[in-house]
Amino acid sequence: MRQLIFLGTGAAMATECYNACFLLRTPDGEYFLTDAGGGNGILRQMKRAEVPLERLRCLFVTHGHSDHIMGAVWIIRRIAALMNKDIFEGEFHIYCHDVACEIIEMMVQMLLSRVELAQYGKRILLHEIHDGEQVNFLNMKLTAFDVRSTKAKQFGYRLRFANRHSLVCLGDEPYNDRCRSFAEKTDWLVSEAFCLEADQERFRPHEKNHGTVREAAMNAEKLLAKNLVLYHTEDTNLEQRKALYGVEASAHFKGGVFIPDDLDVIDID
Repeated sequence: MRQLIFLGTGAAMATECYNACFLLRTPDGEYFLTDAGGGNGILRQMKRAEVPLERLRCLFVTHGHSDHIMGAVWIIRRIAALMNKDIFEGEFHIYCHDVACEIIEMMVQMLLSRVELAQYGKRILLHEIHDGEQVNFLNMKLTAFDVRSTKAKQFGYRLRFANRHSLVCLGDEPYNDRCRSFAEKTDWLVSEAFCLEADQERFRPHEKNHGTVREAAMNAEKLLAKNLVLYHTEDTNLEQRKALYGVEASAHFKGGVFIPDDLDVIDID
């Protein structure tokens, strides 16, 4: 069974939940991580989700903002320690565009010890990927694409599984129609939705290059997605977020709607 495990669902300044990042668990019990949040809270979230770090095989970093990339150095540090203790077998692969690669390289060289650095470049491998490039791992094919951000270079991706189902991650910005060929007709669409439509004046999502639940749902309908997952939200009303966001999204999208809380698991097969 393939599963999505949402380690974090909050936007950059969230304090009531962790920053937006999620795992994909393969049927073989291995894991692929998208983004890593803003700090060592990623290790706590992995522990709370009961995910063994020695089964984490790949990380995709969408962009270089602190709430997406800072946790990567903690993942690298922990995996290096596991490798040094002969607990982690094989290699760990990180995929991102050139700007994010430069940031990760700088963090690693500045913050890791000599012992931890011994695994970096040897069994912990950083790969620069380009717009439209395809990568195969864990019996999946990932196609990276530029989300056309005007704020900071950012990549999303389309994953294709062995059963021909697909998942698209749009990163943390609203869908741009120039990405249609990568995003349309997917089984699962993972999209940011900063706030409800009625809360625009309060949160001003467009000033932050974010969008509303209504906008994300309308885009999913236009793209003929089968299921929509919303995350990267404000965190002022977590008790009612699932219900309120679900009502608004379902009013504009005919498919399945999922608004996960931190540590929620969604079966996608």
